[in-house]
Amino acid sequence: MNTRDLAILEKLEKELSLKELQIKSLLTITQAINDNISAEGLYGMYQNFLSWDMGITIMALFVKDQNQQWENVSNINYTKTGSKKLIAELLKFDRLHTIKEGSPEILQSFDIIIPVFHKKDPIAYSIIGGIRNREDLYNKIQFITTITNIVAVALENKRLFKRKIEQERLNKEIEVASDVQKMLIPENFPSYPNYQLAGIYKPHSNIGGDYLDYIEFDKNKFAFCIADISGKGVPAALLMANFQAMIQSLIYQYRDLETFVLALNEAVFRITKSDKFITFFIAQIDVKKSTLRYINAGHYPPILYNNEKIRRLKSGCTVIGAFDKLPSIEEEKIDLNGETLILSFTDGLADLRNAEDEFFEDDKIESFVRKNAKHTVDEFNDKLLEEINSFKGDSTYVDDIAILTCKIK
Repeated sequence: MNTRDLAILEKLEKELSLKELQIKSLLTITQAINDNISAEGLYGMYQNFLSWDMGITIMALFVKDQNQQWENVSNINYTKTGSKKLIAELLKFDRLHTIKEGSPEILQSFDIIIPVFHKKDPIAYSIIGGIRNREDLYNKIQFITTITNIVAVALENKRLFKRKIEQERLNKEIEVASDVQKMLIPENFPSYPNYQLAGIYKPHSNIGGDYLDYIEFDKNKFAFCIADISGKGVPAALLMANFQAMIQSLIYQYRDLETFVLALNEAVFRITKSDKFITFFIAQIDVKKSTLRYINAGHYPPILYNNEKIRRLKSGCTVIGAFDKLPSIEEEKIDLNGETLILSFTDGLADLRNAEDEFFEDDKIESFVRKNAKHTVDEFNDKLLEEINSFKGDSTYVDDIAILTCKIK
């Protein structure tokens, strides 16, 4: 066998050896993926494959984390200094790219860029150095690209699966919180010859931070309240549950509203440490004496309609839970003369917008009250809901909406 034949045979043996190595590496990685190896395990396998099997001397692999931020998850002889600047350069490429002398300085330590895309979105970038001038360079780059794509897609699938699991868990938490919240909001309100109550509750999502309730002391004396907890979602719903328990506990201990609101504020502050606050309105009505006492703690002023006149119920104090002790508080007493309607609501009603970007503002609400005060509270609320839906059209609710209507005869 002559020298030329020996060289050909040696080359074929090397190619065969490389193919065997590639097949072995491919089988090892795919088997690991099938066995649901951890993301950290895949990072290590990718690093070892490039370092030991391919002889790569510098590498950095970037993938997106759960917050869609780029993260360096595997590397060989790469310091993470300047990663943001490097990522900014990598994002310019959507296909395999060979780094040349004229490329930006931050790329000069590397030879090739391997981007991995899912549809039109990049999911990984591998940037590799120490491969230039190697034997069988084309085959090696093609195989490194294949392995990079397999690993990157597996990592993306893990990320998406983890996000799906977290979303399902969150949905379950929201479902439980929504069920709890439905139990806290009264389904049925009292309707007696001398007074009536009716409510509307429209959370922005499945759960909201608005609250409404009533307390009956006896057949002639009752209280009702409405509140708006800062924030949304599960945290607001949990605070609302605590808030409802505080009200039910304290209202029977302190019959005068000032002491009750002071105690309520201290109880809320102990839980929230002023991280959250609550706007709150409470009214106590003695039907026999025809009197109303109320405190408005930073809440949207309810409308009192009596003798064809409108009055806004503003007196009170600042919001609940912002301070350990309320700086000042004022309870107002009103003598009621004749049939009276009180409409209380959260600011989600006044902040409601239509397609023309107009607000469901105070003038519209007051006008509605004047026109419909003669109806029962259920009829009144039905007509108000029709008015809201007509005004809103196809626009979505931008905030929770709670409405509590009270009529005293």
